[in-house]
Amino acid sequence: MLTIKILGSGCANCKRLEQIARKVVEETGAQAEVIKVTEYPDIMAYGITSTPGLVINEKIMSYGRIPTPAEVSTWVTDAIQTA
Repeated sequence: MLTIKILGSGCANCKRLEQIARKVVEETGAQAEVIKVTEYPDIMAYGITSTPGLVINEKIMSYGRIPTPAEVSTWVTDAIQTA
């Protein structure tokens, strides 16, 4: 099972990224847990400088922008294949 983390305080961009991630998981049929990380010290532990951040299986995939659904889908598919 994949672990997908959305790093952010809950701003509009963070919520949008969470929606994209959940939709991709649903569309791909991936077995994944989507977790929101909202505590600032927990976010900073990843070393990112701006939110939202997307982490798949503890690997930072993006931060500071909202990736496209196609990008997230590719990352999820790649993570499934390498898991």
